[in-house]
Amino acid sequence: MATKKKKKPAAAKKPAAAKAKAKAKAKARTTKAKARTTRTAPKPTPATRSAGPVPSLFRINVEVGDVERAARDWGTLLGLPGRPQAGSRVYFTTGAVTLQVVQHDSPHPAAKALYFLVDELEPLHERAKKLGWLSGERVHGEPGGEIAVRPWGERSFYAEDPWGNPLCFVQAGTIYPG
Repeated sequence: MATKKKKKPAAAKKPAAAKAKAKAKAKARTTKAKARTTRTAPKPTPATRSAGPVPSLFRINVEVGDVERAARDWGTLLGLPGRPQAGSRVYFTTGAVTLQVVQHDSPHPAAKALYFLVDELEPLHERAKKLGWLSGERVHGEPGGEIAVRPWGERSFYAEDPWGNPLCFVQAGTIYPG
């Protein structure tokens, strides 16, 4: 006579399944609670960020005579795409400050100079050179368009766009705080 294997009663299986299901639900609740308490605030966008207790510079205008050419050339120099805007202008996000390149019939050069902080000068210097933007001015007796350590300790070079906007690119870690 063949012996039959005894099956466990269904009641014995149910508690194990119920325990597993309850454990899974508890884990899900814990995960959701943890997610609620560990979420960081959303990154502020220009439209939502606060200026704080002092005025905060958030945009600089650079006037140009040909916005399409300027968008292409500035994009090449900075190594990032511009965002065309209504009103013949292009925005470039350059850290906390947006650079606004705007079409103007009689461009007026920006203040002397717009200073950009960069991690590596060499790639930017090469791009400025290819564009023909390196400054021909002398800075404390040295060619401004060459990478040099200035008397105040900054490692930098100067450039100028075709519309006369003076620029200075400074190596991170060498800025002179004044």
